[in-house]
Amino acid sequence: MAAIEPGRVCYKTRGREAGKKVVVLELQDIYATVVGKSGKKEKCNIRHLFPLKEKIDVNVSVEEIIKKL
Repeated sequence: MAAIEPGRVCYKTRGREAGKKVVVLELQDIYATVVGKSGKKEKCNIRHLFPLKEKIDVNVSVEEIIKKL
């Protein structure tokens, strides 16, 4: 099982959103595209993410992902 993978729920450990939950949408080298409660998609270094056991289906709309957070 990969720790950081699309659909994985994580905590951000650095930056202005530190401590907030986000969902990984896709991976690109050392960066991940994530979405949080704000609904904004943003790039985040994977070293700044702490993965949780939860996993969400990412083949739905962003609004559905935010409801599940």
